[in-house]
Amino acid sequence: MTAVLAGVIIAVGLLGIVSLVLPGLVVVLAGVAVWAVPRGDALGWWVLGIAGMLVVAGTVAKYLLPGRALKEAGVPGRTLMLGAGLGVVGFFVMPVIGLFLGFVLGVWLAELVRLPDRRQAWTSARHALRAVGYSMLIELAAGLLATTAWIVGLVVG
Repeated sequence: MTAVLAGVIIAVGLLGIVSLVLPGLVVVLAGVAVWAVPRGDALGWWVLGIAGMLVVAGTVAKYLLPGRALKEAGVPGRTLMLGAGLGVVGFFVMPVIGLFLGFVLGVWLAELVRLPDRRQAWTSARHALRAVGYSMLIELAAGLLATTAWIVGLVVG
């Protein structure tokens, strides 16, 4: 029964990664913990430890790798902050899709103020959008790897 509950929690976490509504990796790890902790055996603790390491590595990578690409593209941090702020506003105005639209609009407007040309501003907005996409893919990959560790634990144990 705990395996079914854990599977549901993990699935919700993976959906949370894609929809940006929940802290997906944390929920995936919580699902693995729901399965591993009651077991109380070495296999459960190993699976939880491996899933935890994958979640930590994915979390670090999702910020470092896209951030470095943005820095190389010359997109300043304040531009991303304005994009994130308008993304949050957009999320409440138009749930889920408003997050993306608000982020892109915020980055474009910030870069339009900073740069003299609309094309340059749009290029910066595209770089930022691509970085957010990479961040989501990295987080999803980490979540799927943690899920795979759990499935291996189910099969072995």
